[in-house]
Amino acid sequence: MKQLILGLFLCCTVGLYAQDNQEFETLDSRYLEDQFYLGITYNFFRDKPADFTQRNLSYGLQGGIIKDIPVNSSRTFAIGIGLGYAVNSYYSNLWASKTSEGIDYSLIDDDEIVIDDETIQVDRNKLETHVLELPLELRWRNSTLEEYKFTRIYAGMKFGYIFAARSKLVTDVDKTSFANPDIAKFQYGIMLNIGYNTFNAHIYYSLSNLFEDGPTIGTESINLKPLRIGFIFYIL
Repeated sequence: MKQLILGLFLCCTVGLYAQDNQEFETLDSRYLEDQFYLGITYNFFRDKPADFTQRNLSYGLQGGIIKDIPVNSSRTFAIGIGLGYAVNSYYSNLWASKTSEGIDYSLIDDDEIVIDDETIQVDRNKLETHVLELPLELRWRNSTLEEYKFTRIYAGMKFGYIFAARSKLVTDVDKTSFANPDIAKFQYGIMLNIGYNTFNAHIYYSLSNLFEDGPTIGTESINLKPLRIGFIFYIL
């Protein structure tokens, strides 16, 4: 994870340098804004089951490209259509165990689980997803032909397709990992990006459940909805 975060900030530094040096390039009245993005988030859950808790650092990393389509002559309003990739890790006490009949879910109590009448200490427990994302944005910014540091407010929807999802458990005895088919493939939610220059706040509020209908903890359905808050960095 440290290498991913280091690479993210190195890319953002390059983006800052590129933006600050655009003034030396030939001015083009048909300029476009914010065509590449990188982001880092802290991942929360809404609609949590009773006694569900998050642990460790639940993080997300995202990046992609957006087609900027101005809709007025001053180019302060635009539509953004993009394609990106995101990896999200959710650390919690929700334990997924694979059985011959499917996947069972339970909550880890005091960082301990019992397997075959043996009490085992849990070090880490997480769910990881890899997502192809399609952001659709309505964009406002106060940029001009000569000004490359500006305020922006971008709002819209983000659609996602989870092409890989794994449940992982690390204990003091061993490590287990398996593909989790209970994760809903299609995700969607609303988002807001607001800030100045390269550094901007990012909020994603999921309107869909992370899990397909069906999985339960005892008799309680698992209806977790992600909420991601962090920073997004625009390049070019």
